[in-house]
Amino acid sequence: MNSSNTLQKLRKFLEGRTGKAIIDYNMIEDGDTVLVCVSGGKDSYTLLAMLMALQQRAPVKFRLIAMNLDQKQPGFPADVLPNYFKSIGIEHHIIESDTYSIVKDKIPEGKTTCSLCSRLRRGIIYRTAKELGANKIALGHHRDDMVHTLFLNLLFGGKIKAMPPKLVTDDKAHIVIRPLAYCAESDIAKFARGMEFPIIPCNLCGSQDNLQRQKIREMMQDWDKRYPGRTESVLTAMQNVVPSHLADLDLFDFHGLTLDTPVDEGDIAFDSPEFSVSGTIPISLKA
Repeated sequence: MNSSNTLQKLRKFLEGRTGKAIIDYNMIEDGDTVLVCVSGGKDSYTLLAMLMALQQRAPVKFRLIAMNLDQKQPGFPADVLPNYFKSIGIEHHIIESDTYSIVKDKIPEGKTTCSLCSRLRRGIIYRTAKELGANKIALGHHRDDMVHTLFLNLLFGGKIKAMPPKLVTDDKAHIVIRPLAYCAESDIAKFARGMEFPIIPCNLCGSQDNLQRQKIREMMQDWDKRYPGRTESVLTAMQNVVPSHLADLDLFDFHGLTLDTPVDEGDIAFDSPEFSVSGTIPISLKA
């Protein structure tokens, strides 16, 4: 099998996963205007490619607008994305805002810049979507991002909370969608290499090797290496929540529990095959 055939198969697979996520969560509807946020990284390039491909054969009509936020990082190649957008014929807007200086001024040297940087970007994206008349905002977060966020909140935030495939913005003005929710980062990376996207690295935060997210990433990579299928299994778990088997008093009426209370799911013995770490947990993404 030559590399061209391999890339085409991977493209079709990713388009299928993206299309399924869009359908499952009703991410895009007829008449939508979708602002696609493109940072210059592998994920957002892949997101744009998937949406443009699906736009051609989708049963609904929707408009795509690509957007890049030029944060004025020193050495940022400002011509790369405009040239790329023009080469693929996509409507696009480059928004210039010096968030780099703000972050550097507010965050002490050596401290994590991601939180402030993210908040600033989010505000600019929401404003731009409103100005352009976009009712949907598409972000390039993938399956691994969602799983990593779950563990970040679980281990460091004391919450069972992740990154949803679809949400309403805080100002109630837009819906944010993550069409790559079913796509693995490894597949996206292979696709990006095969497509030879002009990748622009984010140098704002430097290496920041001790970031909590990086630790979670390393943990999941180790789990997947030793016990294949862990990340996919966690995503499946996120789609199969059983409130009566957790401990949230607001989600389940433990005070009012009686013998007549309907049961969500029967108790499972922890020595059953489903919980054997030496094997592979049966996975289903509702394919």
